[in-house]
Amino acid sequence: MRLKIYGTPRSNTIRPLWLAHELGIAFELVDVPPGAEGSRKPEYLRLNPNGRVPCIDDDGVILWESLAINLYLAKKHGGPLGPASLAEEGRMLMWGFWSAIEVEQPAATVLYHGSLLPPEQRDPAALKAALDALEAPLRVLEGALIEGGGHLVGRRFTVADLNAICCVFYLRSAMHALDGKPAVRAWYEAGMARPANRAAFVLRGE
Repeated sequence: MRLKIYGTPRSNTIRPLWLAHELGIAFELVDVPPGAEGSRKPEYLRLNPNGRVPCIDDDGVILWESLAINLYLAKKHGGPLGPASLAEEGRMLMWGFWSAIEVEQPAATVLYHGSLLPPEQRDPAALKAALDALEAPLRVLEGALIEGGGHLVGRRFTVADLNAICCVFYLRSAMHALDGKPAVRAWYEAGMARPANRAAFVLRGE
């Protein structure tokens, strides 16, 4: 049975779409926009009761949460993107949780108050607080990438890098946050330039 990915490319669904292209997985993209006309419909809520995208159906295995989906698919399909040992799997899990907690949450605030919200709803204080909160984790990331030869696990591009890059992507309207962190900037730009990334982002119209 072909992997089904539920969501829309202009959402966090881009994360498993990028990974699917990296792994060469055949998939069906089932268009489910966020909100009442898609992810809040009863038929979708039976798959993901949270009412959010993405969600996958992998031959009956139903999973939500984009970073967890990617970790599952990378381990299932193996290859260099997945863990080569239990220790690598642990580190990939560690970086996945870290990315979601330390980077994604404040970076999303930066995106919303920096560009997405209407100007009258943007809060400069919230934007500054989020940028300040990112300084320490981005320094941690800089050090890890220097130590790891430009990658987070195994000195090669893995799902850990992909997931973390997807969280840093929230900073796309405030890339000055990476000033003074050359390893992070080079890692991010190299990841976003990967052919599988470009193929996935075509689905966003980018």
